[in-house]
Amino acid sequence: MRDDFQKILYGVLIGFVVVLVVWIGYVYVAACGFSLGCERAAAVERTPIPTLPAATLPAPKPAEGQANLTKCRVAAANLIGAWVSAGYPETEPFPFTDADGVACQGTFAEDVAPLFVEANLWYPGAIACSTCHGSNLEAASAQLDLSTYSGIVAGSRRASESAQGTDILGGGVWEDSILYRMLVVDKTMPFGRPPDSPPEGPVIPAGTPQE
Repeated sequence: MRDDFQKILYGVLIGFVVVLVVWIGYVYVAACGFSLGCERAAAVERTPIPTLPAATLPAPKPAEGQANLTKCRVAAANLIGAWVSAGYPETEPFPFTDADGVACQGTFAEDVAPLFVEANLWYPGAIACSTCHGSNLEAASAQLDLSTYSGIVAGSRRASESAQGTDILGGGVWEDSILYRMLVVDKTMPFGRPPDSPPEGPVIPAGTPQE
């Protein structure tokens, strides 16, 4: 009986050693393969993650609505009136007070000229004033050119491009001018203007505040 017990004990010990050896061998082969140098188990030298340079983007352009935030708000006819009352300068800036009572400054090229040459400005669907009053005096209504500074100052009923016509600017007195009567009093300009439109025209962004 004792001999049988010893045989069982030896068998268990031998079996344990065999299983341990097999397990160690399996782990070695899995990690190192069949190479005695075990190069596969060596620590892998990894390169650091490259740092990307900061992207340089162009400065965003302000949207049209944002650009208008830096402008004054003024009725179209009042802006023309301020320009006329200032002596209708061609290049020099002229002062005006906007709809919010802010002291502002504008120029003919940037603020006044668009009122004569841009469509859809005085009312939705409006044609540009220069559509009927263009540089071709033979075809222009009232022989009046509202497409250029020189044409506006030269007046209406002109026989030729070099001729001086009837003053439409009242000699610098806005309320006495033909332009004031057509725009504010009669509201016949631009063509097709709705009768219920504001006498001074729409409030538009123009000029820059001076305060």
